[in-house]
Amino acid sequence: MPKADSTRRHEKFPFYSYVPGLWPHPHSDPHGHRFGPPFPAAQIDNLANDPTFRLGKHLFNTGYYWEAHEAWEHLWHAAGRRGPTADLLKALIQLAVAGVKAREGRDDGVRGHAGRAAELFATLKEHRNGDLAVAALEARARAIVANPPPRPPEPRQPVEIVFDWTIDDWRR
Repeated sequence: MPKADSTRRHEKFPFYSYVPGLWPHPHSDPHGHRFGPPFPAAQIDNLANDPTFRLGKHLFNTGYYWEAHEAWEHLWHAAGRRGPTADLLKALIQLAVAGVKAREGRDDGVRGHAGRAAELFATLKEHRNGDLAVAALEARARAIVANPPPRPPEPRQPVEIVFDWTIDDWRR
C-alpha cells in the first residue's frame, strides 16, 4: 500500500492527532478532542474481529498514533496486561508511541519504543496474533530503530503520517 497523504485526516476522526506540546490533551484540556473511550466490550479471544483492535489499526494507519495507543491500551487492560495477547497489544502500543515521538522529533524516543516493540514481537511468532504477521512487524520495528522517520516538515499539520507502511501491509 502506498504511503497515505500525510496531511489528510479521516472524516470520522478528530481534527488533530494528539502530540504533547502541539495540541490540547484530548481529555484533560477543555479544548481537547475527547475522542476515545468508551470502547465496546473487548473480544480478546477473537482479536482480528474486535472492533477496537480494528479501530486501532485504522487510527495508526491514518496518522492518529496517540489515539491508536489509547484504543490498544483499552484492549491490553482487558487482556490482563500479561500473556501473548497482551504482549501483542503492548508491542502495537509501543509502535504507536514511536509514531508520537517521531512527530515530536525525538529520535531517542522513537528508537526506544520501536526497540521495545521489536523485542515483544520477537516473542510472539508462535502465537495467534490478531491476523498480523509479527515477524514482519518485528523487522519493521527494528528498521525504525536503525533509521527513525524524519520529523514532519513545517508548518506542522494536525495529522501527520510518519511511517511509509501500514499495519495491514503484513497480514498472514
